[in-house]
Amino acid sequence: MKTTIGKLLLAAGLCSCAAPSFAAEIVVIVNPKNPATRMFSEQAGQFFLGKSTLFTPVEHTDGPLRNEFYKKVLDKDSTQVKAIWSKLVFTGKASAPKEYASSAEVKKAVAADPSAIGYIEKSQVDDTVKVILTVQ
Repeated sequence: MKTTIGKLLLAAGLCSCAAPSFAAEIVVIVNPKNPATRMFSEQAGQFFLGKSTLFTPVEHTDGPLRNEFYKKVLDKDSTQVKAIWSKLVFTGKASAPKEYASSAEVKKAVAADPSAIGYIEKSQVDDTVKVILTVQ
């Protein structure tokens, strides 16, 4: 009896530890007035790692969407990206991106700034922003 309960608890623990995958499709967006029409993941990553100042990155606060974006586009986790930005801010080379709690807020910020770049769920796209990359 104890063995069966132990096995069930172990199986339940293993299932609960598995990281859930973000189900929505992620897209990188810019303002419709921005001349960019498409971009590769590597190019988009440059802005979100502070390696290029051509566009101003607009970020999500910590969460599944942000983690999935970092994993697929930057090939990094949240801790690594925070460390990169901390160093850039400390040395005065860059200012950290503004963070917003939802895709609606990110979309609104990108729509208001022709130099902004952000990422949201594809289902949130409307004519106030332009998609330049679908994250694979």
